[in-house]
Parts: sequence; C-alpha cells; structure tokens
Amino acid sequence: MAKRKKKKKPHIAPDISTVEGRRRARRELIWADHGFLRVRFRNLHQISDEMWRSNQPSPRQIEEHARERGIKTIINLRGESTKGYYLLEKEACEAVGIDLVDFQVFSRDTPTREKIFGARDLFDSIRYPALMHCKSGADRAGLMSVLYRLLREKVPFEEAVEQLSFDYLHVKQGKTGVLDAFFDAYRQFNAVTPKPFLDWVAEDYDREAVKARFMESFESRLNIDKLLRRE
Repeated sequence: MAKRKKKKKPHIAPDISTVEGRRRARRELIWADHGFLRVRFRNLHQISDEMWRSNQPSPRQIEEHARERGIKTIINLRGESTKGYYLLEKEACEAVGIDLVDFQVFSRDTPTREKIFGARDLFDSIRYPALMHCKSGADRAGLMSVLYRLLREKVPFEEAVEQLSFDYLHVKQGKTGVLDAFFDAYRQFNAVTPKPFLDWVAEDYDREAVKARFMESFESRLNIDKLLRRE
C-alpha cells in the first residue's frame, strides 16, 4: 500500500518586530536560505549603466547597493514570501528608500506570454539604476537579464542570450536548461522565418510544446546515462 505524502505545514512568518522573531528571520536567511554561502560570493554583475544582477542580497548588501551604486529599485524574482530572507530584504529596502518589486519567474519552466510582456512593461516603468536577483543569480536572473537586453536595450539576440551562460553559473544540462530551450525555439524559428522576438512570442510561441520537447530530450539523456551506468 502506497504511503500518503505528508502535507507540508504552511510557513508562519517570523515577527521581526520582536527580538526572537528577528533572530529567527536571520537564521532562516543565513542557514535555511544558504545566506552563509553568499557572504563572499555574490554573483554580482553589471549588465548596463542602469541595471545589475546578483544572487539574494543580505540587508547589509542592500545598504551597499543604495550607498555605492545608487540603486533605486530591486526586482525580486523569487516572489513574495513569509520567510526571513524576504522580510529582512523588504525592511532593508524601506530603510534606504529602495523600491522592492516582486516579479516571480521560474527556473525550471518555460515562461508564459503574460510574463514576457510583463517583463517588458516592468523594465519601462521602474526607477533606475536597478538590480535584479533570484536566489543564486544564475537561472531566473539569467532569464530576465536576457529579456532586459532584448526588450529594453534592443541588442541583437545572440548578444542578449550570453546572459544565460555558465559565466553566471547557469547550467543548461540540468532542468534549468528549459530556459535555453525557450530561447532556442525562437532562434530556430527566426532562422527560417525572420520575425521580431515579441511578435514571435505573441503569434507563434507554443509554451507547452517547447517544454514537452525539452523534457522528452532531457529524460532521454537520463535514460542513456542510466544504461551506460553513468552517475
């Protein structure tokens, strides 16, 4: 008889107005969210005169962004959360006058049309200079950095997609390779029928088909590795 999966209990936000709640929030940031790994390695890169990308910043790093780089907006690509890392980030942004914008994207799924056009509108509406971040600064930040260069800076496609590479710790061989599959779908279409990126998204992009082809290829590679006893 199959065991039933236990439902995860909803996370209760720590009350950072109390001493114990603040301690708990810091523990969640440093240990549960692996903030200790980001103390020295920030995966911080400047994309343009007005945009930066990084991994999850700590409150102290947010103060540095405001003081040293004049950051006016931080785009949180992880989405709103009840966890300590988010609560402390929100508090730190408010303290230094930075706009915190929650714009959730995913690293193991193809982006929706609505999210792509939403990114375009976001880049046209925020205060600059700005910084985008996810947890590691590799995949979600990579996706949005490509879109920023395409939609805001209007650079050539092949130049824009350089933002999604191992230079920023993005690994295309894993499930995060679905982001590469998304851009590859446009590359292949455009090679046969040249069309502006957003027109392709609006008229030709089949999100589920792109994802299905990627998963079929990904699972096939896994099966071959198992057959060859690779680890």
